[in-house]
Amino acid sequence: MLFVPEHPTQKEQMRILVSKGAAADAIKIQRADGSVASTSFPHKGPVPHDLVHFFVELELGIDSGFWGLVAGGRHSDEIGAIAKKAGHASAARRRAPDAFIVSAIQAERIVECFEADLWGGGSDPKTFNDMVDAGCRQSLVPSVTIPDEAIARVRDHISQFRDRWAALPVGETCSFEWPDEPKTSAAT
Repeated sequence: MLFVPEHPTQKEQMRILVSKGAAADAIKIQRADGSVASTSFPHKGPVPHDLVHFFVELELGIDSGFWGLVAGGRHSDEIGAIAKKAGHASAARRRAPDAFIVSAIQAERIVECFEADLWGGGSDPKTFNDMVDAGCRQSLVPSVTIPDEAIARVRDHISQFRDRWAALPVGETCSFEWPDEPKTSAAT
């Protein structure tokens, strides 16, 4: 199932193949440079967490979030350790993170809010942005405000994918493409 259309006139893009498993799902990443990476992850919620990242980062133009780091050559399994080493704040590590990881941490906080939104039935845009602000402040990164229209578009992408994912038989694969240059950021 191809969710994001291919653009044959553009440069080669990173392809993301997500296979639905019985207890865990698998991702195969084929980067534009030809390198390949694979990983698996347990089920968490109605859609894979990394695909919430995909919809959020693509729609909001976050080019140095999770998928931007993967496109740049990082393995998806190492990104958490990179963030921790760069100062990702937690109760045990209270320091501002290094500048290069700030966008990835902001993306993670936004993704968590969209997951809570999906699981909890949604909220108005102001409440949603208040949750994003609280998450960013807790992580010691600048907050971002997401326009109402962008929130609606991400919700729509996630909702459409949730329905397709639920209907997808175990063993089947969805294919996505990450552009070389995501669109201009919608978040401020």
